Amino acid sequence: QVQLVESGGGLVQAGDSLRLSCAASGRAFDSYGMGWFRQAPGKEREFVARIRWSGSTTRYADSVEGRFTISRDNAKNTVFLQMNSLKPEDTAVYYCAAGRLFSPIARDYNYWGQGTQVIVSS
Repeated sequence: QVQLVESGGGLVQAGDSLRLSCAASGRAFDSYGMGWFRQAPGKEREFVARIRWSGSTTRYADSVEGRFTISRDNAKNTVFLQMNSLKPEDTAVYYCAAGRLFSPIARDYNYWGQGTQVIVSS
């Protein structure tokens, strides 16, 4: 069992940066792949970024490639999402998730946090 708690969301202006954190508790955090997803009002949850358990490999959605960076600190049971050059279309609730697969598909993740709101004003 893994519990996930996101933090770091907020209201920012276009072009600003935010760093989201996801603190994990429970067993064997460093054996899980981690992902960030987001859901905007009226839209389906979408993949943002993922990272292997080792941190050796990352992948991003095309919409955030070059602006967002996912990283993890297994010693601190934490995964991060550094978001730069934010755009109004990045406005959403951001969720972190843990799963055994290195996947961009939400249903492949077993554990989810409660989400943190990010609002980007123009």
